[in-house]
Amino acid sequence: MTRESGRDEQAVLLVAGLADLAVSTLGSALGTVRGLLRRSDTAQLVGDAEQELLARGRLALDRYATVPPAHLEVLAQHVLSRRGADPGASAGAGRGDDD
Repeated sequence: MTRESGRDEQAVLLVAGLADLAVSTLGSALGTVRGLLRRSDTAQLVGDAEQELLARGRLALDRYATVPPAHLEVLAQHVLSRRGADPGASAGAGRGDDD
């Protein structure tokens, strides 16, 4: 039973630690909210926060919603652009097709 009581004690300590952390975080958040409510530019602060959230949302959607270009397509475009820049390059150059 010693092991079981040790685990029970550990569980109680973990729950107490989490509760203390939650109370501390909540107290800090309430203090921040009180400080914000005392400001005279609260409306402007809220507007700025809204604009920032909209911008972050746009960035997140751009990052995850757009499909990146196909890798082989990008390589083919790169080869075509190099061939256009070097008029002396031929389709079989460098591959030993000069029979």
